[in-house]
Amino acid sequence: MTSPQSYRRFEGPDTWDAIVIGSGIGGLTTAALLARSAGRRVLVLERHYTAGGFTHSFERPGFDWDVGVHYLGGMQPGAVVRTLFDHLTDGELAWADMGPVYDRVVIGTDRFDYPKGRKNLEAALKTAFPTEHRAVDGYFAAVKAATRSSQSFFVEKALPAGLATVAGPWLRRRYLRYAARTTRSVLEELAGNQRLIAILTAQFGDYGLPPAESSFAIHAAVASHYFGGGYYPVGGAARIAATIMPAIERAGGAVLVSAAVDRIIVEGGRASGVRMADGREFRAPLVISAAGVATTISRLLPDDVAAASGLKDRLTTVRPSLGHFSLYLGLDASAEALALPKANYWIYPHDRPEAALADFVRDPEAPFPLVYISFPAAKDPDFQRRHPGHSTIEAVTLAPWSWFGSWEGTRWMKRGDDYEALKSRIAARLQGVVEAYVPTIRGHVRHAELSTPLSTAHFAGYPQGEIYGLDHTPARFQARWLRPRTPVRGLYLTGQDISTCGVAGALLGGVLTASAILRRNLLGSLLRARAVPA
Repeated sequence: MTSPQSYRRFEGPDTWDAIVIGSGIGGLTTAALLARSAGRRVLVLERHYTAGGFTHSFERPGFDWDVGVHYLGGMQPGAVVRTLFDHLTDGELAWADMGPVYDRVVIGTDRFDYPKGRKNLEAALKTAFPTEHRAVDGYFAAVKAATRSSQSFFVEKALPAGLATVAGPWLRRRYLRYAARTTRSVLEELAGNQRLIAILTAQFGDYGLPPAESSFAIHAAVASHYFGGGYYPVGGAARIAATIMPAIERAGGAVLVSAAVDRIIVEGGRASGVRMADGREFRAPLVISAAGVATTISRLLPDDVAAASGLKDRLTTVRPSLGHFSLYLGLDASAEALALPKANYWIYPHDRPEAALADFVRDPEAPFPLVYISFPAAKDPDFQRRHPGHSTIEAVTLAPWSWFGSWEGTRWMKRGDDYEALKSRIAARLQGVVEAYVPTIRGHVRHAELSTPLSTAHFAGYPQGEIYGLDHTPARFQARWLRPRTPVRGLYLTGQDISTCGVAGALLGGVLTASAILRRNLLGSLLRARAVPA
């Protein structure tokens, strides 16, 4: 397995063909495609001590957990996302099918299982709601129309500026019919049954916004992404970065960790390199930021450049997504012994997630607006080899940044007794939810650790601990400036903020950025090549 190099011990050159800031899936994809498709020597700089961004894993004695990869869709052989991963990793990254049920929704005392296969899901919904067949049909038709129209919308992002100006309005207009509306407005036009709407939107935690605020475009993208079922990387999420990095290194590139970038160097109106936190400079004619749009504009670009380019003003038109609490549990028995399921749980107190979230933001002692439970040890067939006789669970809920203002600027592991007390209360409550739905784990928890939005800000560098970058509101999709090219020559953006959230969204962001730089339709070329029999 390939490992990144430590910046502190790096003795390589200071001049490169391209520099990528951040080693999340968007940054690694851009770097790997530049290396594979054009032989570019790319330097990837990661501030964390491990590579992968939200696809990295962390370990404690006897256990490991994935911080951001809980499952993926679109991984069946021949699917676009699977084809991209197979290309980037030379087929070295294997995927485990989660089986016939990938998501289990609990609302109050009712339960609904999301089965693998669009037709199976449609049939299950019609069985559960026998008087809502027309609404179910209308829902699937709307999702299909939105996802089909997305292709031209995202292609436009990678076009050269002149062509995008001419063709952009036409390429974007069909998708914006859906993207400019909220999920709730679309669904309430189709259905009056609030329980049906709650079940259809139960995966909103995958993009972090309840139905009344989210764009229908992101809902349709996530829903359709899982129609083919859920999949998990064999060996855990760390395998994603480990299997992509070799292509970067074969072309003469490098991936460095503990490599904090202080500033993007802009000279004569052009990005020409980066200055590290210790003062060292790396130079390249291309600088690509995978650090997130907000971080890039507010922290990495010189203030005068951010203002003069108009990026500083544009940043005020979008907002960060919500943060989250994540409880990591380590158990002293295997997933098989504890009968842990592969299917995820989505647990809600009632049919109105907007009201539940508002109540929780006002009062942290209110019921959780949602609890998502993932069972990585059950999903990963390699887990027992790594940690025999053990298993892990992750439980996630939403968390507003506003709760953490008094601790902003404090150091990790040194935030004081009040912070630790809040963490302990939330951790105990989340563990209680897990034990209520998976009672076999009682008495088997040997490790419990909670992350907060401050943890995300510390490790990922997101200013407000946001897990999904920019919020996926209708306004975000109408912000045409969220694209690979920036007004600063030589500076490009990549990752989920120029596409959509999640691993698949950031992966697409990486493809768009590499395509824009090389002026080629890399995705189209790859799909055509893979379609030709050997």
